[in-house]
Amino acid sequence: MASESFRDPAQWRWSWQDLCGQDFKIWAPERHDLGLCFQQLCLHLPVLAILAISSAYYFGRHEGFVTRARIQLAAINIRCGIVLCLAFLPLIQIYIDINRGKEQIQKISFFLSATQGITWFTHFWYVLGLRKRLGRSPRGPTFVCIVWSLLFALTAIAFRSHYLLLIYSFQFDYSINLAFGFSISYLVAHILYALTLIPSEDSTTYFNFSNRYTQIGENSPLLSHNAYVRFTEEGDPTYLGVAMEETNWFSKLLFYWVNPMMKKGYQGMIVSSEDLYDLPMSLNSSLVSAKLNKQLRGEKQRNIEDDVPSTISSVSSPHSTEVSFVHVKQNSVTLLVALHRCFWVQFYSVGILKFIGDCSAFAGPLLLNKLVGFIEDKSEDIKWGYIYAAGMMSTTLLSSLCDSHFNFLMAIVGLRMRGALVTTIYRKTLSVSSTVLNSHFTVGEIMNFMSTDTDRIVNSCPSFHAVWSIPFQLVVTLLLLYSQVGISFLAGVIFSIILVPINKLIANKIGQLSTKLMEQKDARVRLIAEVLRGIKAIKLYVWEQHFIRLITRLRDRELKYLKGRKYLDALCVYFWATTPVVISILTFGTYALLGNKLTAATIFTGMALLNMLISPLNAFPWVLNGMTEAWVSLKRIQRLLDLPDLDLENYYSKGLFDECDDNTEIAIRNGGFSWGKELSRDEKMRLHALSEKTLIKGKGKGKRSALTIDKRKSFESHITDESQGSGFKLQDINLKIRKGEFIGVIGSVGSGKSSLLSAILGELYIDSGEIAISQIESGFGFATQQPWLQNGTIRDNILFGRPFDDSKYRSVLFACGLIDDVQQLPAGDMTTVGEGGSTLSGGQKARVALARAVYQDKSVYFLDDILSAVDVKVAKHIFQHCIMGLLLNKTRVLCTHHVQYLIYADSIALLDNGIITQIGKPADVLYNIDDSLPIDLELGESIQSTSTSASNSLLESIKHEKVSDSKDHRLLQETSETGSIEFGVYASYWKAIGHVLSLTILCSITFMQLSRNMTDWWLAHWVTDASSNTTSPNITELPVIFEYVVPANDSTSDTDMYSYLKIYVEFAVVNTLFTLIRAFLFAYGGVTAATKIHKLLLKSVIKAKSTFFDITPTGRILNRFSSDTYTVDDSLPFILNILLAQFFGLIGCLVITIYGLPWICLILAPLIPVYHWLQNHYRLTSRELKRISSVTLSPVYSHFNETLQGLTTIRASRATQRFKRDNEDNVDSNIKAQFASQAAARWLGLRLQFIGVAVVTGVSFIAVIQHQYDVADPGLIGLAISYALSVTGALSGVVNAFTETEREMIAVERVNQYIREIPTESAHFVIDPPFAWPSHGVICFSEVVLKYREHLVPSLREVTFETRPFEKIGVVGRTGAGKSSLIAAIFRLVELSSGTICIDSVDIKRIALPVLRSRMFCIPQDPFLFSGTIRDNLDPLGEFRDDEIWTALNKVNLITTVQRLGGLGMNVDGGGSNFSVGQRQLICLARAVLHNAKILCIDEATANVDQDTDRLIQNTLRSAFRKSTVITIAHRVQTIFDSDRVLVMNEGQVVEFDRPENLLDEPNSYFSQLVNHDS
Repeated sequence: MASESFRDPAQWRWSWQDLCGQDFKIWAPERHDLGLCFQQLCLHLPVLAILAISSAYYFGRHEGFVTRARIQLAAINIRCGIVLCLAFLPLIQIYIDINRGKEQIQKISFFLSATQGITWFTHFWYVLGLRKRLGRSPRGPTFVCIVWSLLFALTAIAFRSHYLLLIYSFQFDYSINLAFGFSISYLVAHILYALTLIPSEDSTTYFNFSNRYTQIGENSPLLSHNAYVRFTEEGDPTYLGVAMEETNWFSKLLFYWVNPMMKKGYQGMIVSSEDLYDLPMSLNSSLVSAKLNKQLRGEKQRNIEDDVPSTISSVSSPHSTEVSFVHVKQNSVTLLVALHRCFWVQFYSVGILKFIGDCSAFAGPLLLNKLVGFIEDKSEDIKWGYIYAAGMMSTTLLSSLCDSHFNFLMAIVGLRMRGALVTTIYRKTLSVSSTVLNSHFTVGEIMNFMSTDTDRIVNSCPSFHAVWSIPFQLVVTLLLLYSQVGISFLAGVIFSIILVPINKLIANKIGQLSTKLMEQKDARVRLIAEVLRGIKAIKLYVWEQHFIRLITRLRDRELKYLKGRKYLDALCVYFWATTPVVISILTFGTYALLGNKLTAATIFTGMALLNMLISPLNAFPWVLNGMTEAWVSLKRIQRLLDLPDLDLENYYSKGLFDECDDNTEIAIRNGGFSWGKELSRDEKMRLHALSEKTLIKGKGKGKRSALTIDKRKSFESHITDESQGSGFKLQDINLKIRKGEFIGVIGSVGSGKSSLLSAILGELYIDSGEIAISQIESGFGFATQQPWLQNGTIRDNILFGRPFDDSKYRSVLFACGLIDDVQQLPAGDMTTVGEGGSTLSGGQKARVALARAVYQDKSVYFLDDILSAVDVKVAKHIFQHCIMGLLLNKTRVLCTHHVQYLIYADSIALLDNGIITQIGKPADVLYNIDDSLPIDLELGESIQSTSTSASNSLLESIKHEKVSDSKDHRLLQETSETGSIEFGVYASYWKAIGHVLSLTILCSITFMQLSRNMTDWWLAHWVTDASSNTTSPNITELPVIFEYVVPANDSTSDTDMYSYLKIYVEFAVVNTLFTLIRAFLFAYGGVTAATKIHKLLLKSVIKAKSTFFDITPTGRILNRFSSDTYTVDDSLPFILNILLAQFFGLIGCLVITIYGLPWICLILAPLIPVYHWLQNHYRLTSRELKRISSVTLSPVYSHFNETLQGLTTIRASRATQRFKRDNEDNVDSNIKAQFASQAAARWLGLRLQFIGVAVVTGVSFIAVIQHQYDVADPGLIGLAISYALSVTGALSGVVNAFTETEREMIAVERVNQYIREIPTESAHFVIDPPFAWPSHGVICFSEVVLKYREHLVPSLREVTFETRPFEKIGVVGRTGAGKSSLIAAIFRLVELSSGTICIDSVDIKRIALPVLRSRMFCIPQDPFLFSGTIRDNLDPLGEFRDDEIWTALNKVNLITTVQRLGGLGMNVDGGGSNFSVGQRQLICLARAVLHNAKILCIDEATANVDQDTDRLIQNTLRSAFRKSTVITIAHRVQTIFDSDRVLVMNEGQVVEFDRPENLLDEPNSYFSQLVNHDS
């Protein structure tokens, strides 16, 4: 019996009635809603099942263990409670329904309740697991979020269905009311669930249970199976490999191969370019540049890959033989032709994708026309609707793929071109002689070739395809518009065409304002740079407010142009935003006025086509402009490539060398050499490395040598003579140097000593005669007078690519007097020296450069006045241990003014005006050699010394402190925030704009978007009414606020049309009004924020403590005032404006789409977490990629700049191959980052376009389904589809704009760091000092302890002493003894750690800083002059009369000089560069004389002047400051002997304080040891 029942087919027949009763309907026409049972059975149950399965799956995965923050745990706990409620709610509902309901309950209700309970209980355990695992995001895996989002949308639809069921029920039904009540509960629970998803994963961290990499230690088995795991490819599981290598076509099509990098970026594991994909061979810069060079030389193209091994091997050795200057072949093909031959195949073939993409884009409006027409025509077969919908899906998909791959492939071509151009430009600069290069281009121009010009050429690649694509788009679009609206399309097109020249005119005006803006910005930054360089002096002189006023004045001028530019930008934005609306009005208004009937198909196809028309019209002028700029840049780079390469084979004569014996090293016969152009005064200064210090500084006391008499007069006469001639030349040079000889070259300044060395090195034009050398290939050791160092460690600079040899390295350090210096630096010889050696003193730079030359171990050495930058002791040490020590057996040519050393030379050449006037033995050439040397008080017990004049600055103690802590490494490392930008940064920018203004801007942009959407909605309403043949507007469907504008009973269709048109125009006018308000308000808000932020930044920096400037490089501070300020001024408001427009546009787009087709929510809901997941992955990865791009671009430019500065040294050392390789490595690193950025952008772009395809597909098919059930509104569907077509652009626009905004916000974050975190000087004071204080100038130190920073050892240790009224005190001691710290303490540059300092019995800590400093005066070692007149420099605050200023100048013996230069109104260049160092010191002394303070502190003021000037200063001090206390930190012994008492310091303590004669009488005194140590 049972078996028969089992076999009965009726037993297994599906019965809809048993499950749903009589209520199973897909569509309920009476409610215009989906059937309730259909929703439960076909929608809810499958989604619940998927949620249950996915929750169970992820709950079972024990991976991604994390620790979460408190707020994240709280959100997950709340979510657990909500899920439990959702699990019990259906059970409670079915229980109540069974016990209270009278109607029979359908089986589907039991089934659904059971499924809901099981699903939510399973999901509860999944949410519980999120507390400690399943990755960083507290939201959980994206797939679960997608399923939940779909369920949320279904819950909202179910709520609507229950509501409609309730209002359409004719009698009370308990079950219906109960179901409606519980549907509200479900909806509220889901909303609360959504709120718990808000917390992000920022503070979540992964557990590290074990090391990711296997390390091989001593106990590891020798033959372990994993003994090779330390290779990167094998041992690093995150190693990405080579981009697109072994990737199938499908992965390339969808950019699936980018996924590992995006995941790595999301996990925060991308830190440097090493964490990115390796470049494929086609993008290798050495490969593409070799290919381009072959084409430039006109060689036949072979398989370039075959040449790669040889190319690489030729540069593999850092000290490989350099032969690139022999057998040089010049370029025979232009750059344009060479680029064409290299890249034409890929460059032109990519255009096919562009063409297909454009054609696919046109299919969208056409299919939209067909689809809306199909919906309007009720009789057409339903299959055509599905065909049109499928066509829209296919064409948008094809367009997305073509667009993404076109952009990606064009980016690859651009990167290849960039690599080739940059490398080629770099190679060219290395192969052209400095003379030729400098005679044609400045350093700035050459840098622009590599940056601006290369960028223009690369950016023109897409523009080339736009040149043919845009006209094609315009022609096709206009033809399609004509087919839709006839001649009416001309109204909109004419308006668009009129706007093009208007936009161009505005753009030109913006360009003019930008030029003036940059001029003012440059002036402001230049002044700020001067202020920062002299900030210590400004603080000492209490000039902070004066310079703040000067900078603010320049800033106000800058803001004037910024406002003009921003308001013109606002006008452009206004035109851009209103153009679509105005064009629509003109086109459709004309169409209606011509008597045509508006249909949905016509309107929305026309709208789509007009939107396609606007972009090309606006872009075309800029495309042509870009192409023109690229053409100009090509021509500019061509000028560089046309320069002749340096060919040493032709420069040096083989015949002359054959005539000489084997022992000859260098031979010149009748040589005539020139620089190839007339040199300006500045160029001569640079060429001869002329420093005013050299001209004035005496080389001994007593009688001077004949060669040093009146050097300034000699220099002036040379400059005058040469400027009147045809350019400086070397003439009739006859010189023969044998191997191992020591040759001295002497002569007055400008006589041609440096030129002679350049001639031997091959850097000059050879006009006549012959020159021969024996070491063409191995090169020379060359030390210039102006030291050239690279950005890197001291060791890197000395090794210069050579292998490290410890014993050789140490001997070189000793010989060059660097042992003590290296020991005193924080990180020893691994200390980074900064660009150009910025962190070293002048003497240290000179010695490091010398050590580099010596370490190269060449046969011939050219030493260009290397002894002038160091003091006498160090000079003696270098001469003894280096020139006459390590280099004893080398050939040495020394140019110098220190003639006393040349008595050891084999021969000496005397140069005068480019001619060797005498050559012979030292005894024959030299006269009046003065061997007496000045005594150096700061020499330590070692013969080596670090006390160069440049290193004994006011804060020498800081620089030479033996740092026991690594905290001072921040001197070279700039801190940067990581992770997302904090909310406080956005809040600070909001506050800078102002609360009211910010809210007004948001309101205006909201109303702008609302009015724009209402304009399009009204158009849809118009065509809907027109299609339904209503005689008047359908007022019942309108919002109440618009009812008054529509006549209720118009009888004629013309009146109807005019009424509709009138309201349409009114909406458009309102839109344009709000657009205008928004544009100008935003411009005003941006300028307001820029003004406030700069004001706060300037005040914060100027008021900062002195120690801040000691540990922060000037360039870093300047960066805040230049780059970051420019971003806040210009870039940030621009991109923020775009972000807000894109965001509100996207919201409006989605709202209109949902309004037209509410069922699209079923598609949109699951896309929301997908979109969030995509943008989150992209944003986190893109931020790091952009940072790496910036970080890797800096070395390209800085290395190029360093190369240009050191071309002669590089070529002399024959290190060009290594520098070429370094450049290629830098370029490859940057291209790596840019390639990754492009791949990430295309990865995101394609996926966002897929979201757009999904929306368009969903809208299209839902429209067809609605049409099938006869509930479709053609107007609203047309509106929804036309908006859906623009969803893709809006989605990608929001992500890109947000990413860019976040990046630009970093500038605000960096500025905020300085505004909030810089420690400012104390403004606190207790008392005002007495009248005329200080009257006697008595200074009393009591147990004073001073630390510059907390982690440093004290610079002053319990210092106690007291001066007498009007006493002259000399302070002496070795480097680091604490001498300068005394002045820092007196002027409160650094606050005391303990102890007190009293001046005339007043504790200086209780007095306001400006008052304290204004009552004293200080002459620092480094004199500070700023741009302005002499009067401004002497009396910037206008406190003195002209006659008082002239009197002060007379006292310092400057009156004649100033009168000759043009009086007090004569302009002073920045830093006082048009004065000698000695004259600058005298001007500073004149300031002191003017102020006549009762306390005067002098810090090494005579270190840079000669004996005569020193004597003048001492006399002035004695006469002008008789009634003042003078504290002098001494450098010369004569200064000390004039003092009343001498204060001797050692290791921060006072060791002796007595009259100098008393101290000298005591032979064991510390002072005696200092004076007599090496005399």
